[in-house]
Amino acid sequence: MAVPKRRTSKKVKNQRRTHKKLHLPGLNECANCGEMVKPHHVCKACGHYDGREVIAK
Repeated sequence: MAVPKRRTSKKVKNQRRTHKKLHLPGLNECANCGEMVKPHHVCKACGHYDGREVIAK
């Protein structure tokens, strides 16, 4: 069975945890009003999706 030869220091241990980052969501511009919208979502400002009005605002 493999046993560590030396103790893992705090620095080395914490360097392995670099994948926990905040990421901004990818945003596209609404074709109707120009508001920033998540892709494949209805625009909250004007209610348009794929060039047509889905929600009456």
